[in-house]
Amino acid sequence: MRDTSHINALENEAIYIFREVAAQFERPVLLFSGGKDSITLVRLAQKAFWPAKIPFPLMHIDTGHNFPETIEFRDRLVEELGLELIVRNVQDSIDQGKVKEETGRYSSRNSLQTTTLLDAIEEFKFDACIGGARRDEEKARAKERIFSVRDDFGQWDERNQRPELFDMLNGQIELGQNVRVFPISNWTELDVWSYIKEEQIEIPSIYFAHKRKVFLRDGLIWSHSEYVYQEDDEEVLERMVRFRTVGDMSCTAAVFSNATDIESVVEEIRDSSISERGARIDDKRSEAAMEKRKQQGYF
Repeated sequence: MRDTSHINALENEAIYIFREVAAQFERPVLLFSGGKDSITLVRLAQKAFWPAKIPFPLMHIDTGHNFPETIEFRDRLVEELGLELIVRNVQDSIDQGKVKEETGRYSSRNSLQTTTLLDAIEEFKFDACIGGARRDEEKARAKERIFSVRDDFGQWDERNQRPELFDMLNGQIELGQNVRVFPISNWTELDVWSYIKEEQIEIPSIYFAHKRKVFLRDGLIWSHSEYVYQEDDEEVLERMVRFRTVGDMSCTAAVFSNATDIESVVEEIRDSSISERGARIDDKRSEAAMEKRKQQGYF
């Protein structure tokens, strides 16, 4: 079990960051996917502003190829908490000719989200976008500051970032710029799960072991779905799996698992020798895949 004082320290840091966002920015938004990290952010935001409601909207950039379990959970959560949810769809960007649908063996809408996200930021004039990225996930994300400035084209320059010494968070931006904010940047996957367990936070069933139709490719477990390209000779199997990370169906692989509750998930993660992002198909495109997407304005 994780040290309670360690989890409390991480929670206090995240609450401090949320309050700094509210103090320093005029139009913040919380980027919400229905995944465990963004659900954790909602709980932290609730604590940061209690007894008032969360003072900014949630926004989901919907690829249209999401797991139905996460969409159902998303809608139920915002209704129960009385939160404002903004949804913008990648399909609209495709229909408008701003992005082109990928085809073939590794086709995905994941990278197409960037255009939809940047358009939404411009539409609503958001100056701070709060996300659930963590430094332990991937080496490009390890380079990010907690307040990470994007230029007026929405792009990130990893070589030109502000120092963040002694917890000083500088939210000053120029006209057209915005900031990505990462309150759980210093958390690990195990920290997130320990917090979910301690706080008894409800999460989508997809994170727990369940029988699902899948097929195997490149050493990964792909979901069988109309949204996922599949060769005729790739056999559909029904197996007990769960998901460590949840994104678009075409970019998120499952893992074989019998972990049906939080306690067993925590034990499984503690014993795992494979990183969480090891199950992200989109990261396999190249070693610098994530960094290139982030430079262009990705989450």
